[in-house]
Amino acid sequence: QVQLVESGGGLVQAGGSLRLSCAASGSTFSGYIMGWFRQAPGKEREFVAIISQGGGGTYYADSVKGRFTISRDNAKNTVILQMNSLKPEERAVYFCAARRTTTWEKRVHDSDYEYWGQGTRVTVSS
Repeated sequence: QVQLVESGGGLVQAGGSLRLSCAASGSTFSGYIMGWFRQAPGKEREFVAIISQGGGGTYYADSVKGRFTISRDNAKNTVILQMNSLKPEERAVYFCAARRTTTWEKRVHDSDYEYWGQGTRVTVSS
């Protein structure tokens, strides 16, 4: 099992940046694909980005390509989501998720992930 704790959310103006962190503990971090999802008020949780076990593979939702960057540091058991040029409609709770697997899979459905953090809230003012 792995435990996930997100941090870094907050209030930012439209066009601004935030850096979200997800700290993992409890298992071999490098054995997991890591993902970021978000859930806006009144909406379903949606995929944002994922990163492969070693960090060499990434995949993004079309809506965030070119603005968000996912990275990981397996030595520190941490995955980062750097968010630039934020938009008001990206106000949401952002969740870190983990899927234990030995292969690189572009898993974009939240049902594919076994482990979740509690989320960190991002508010983007217009």
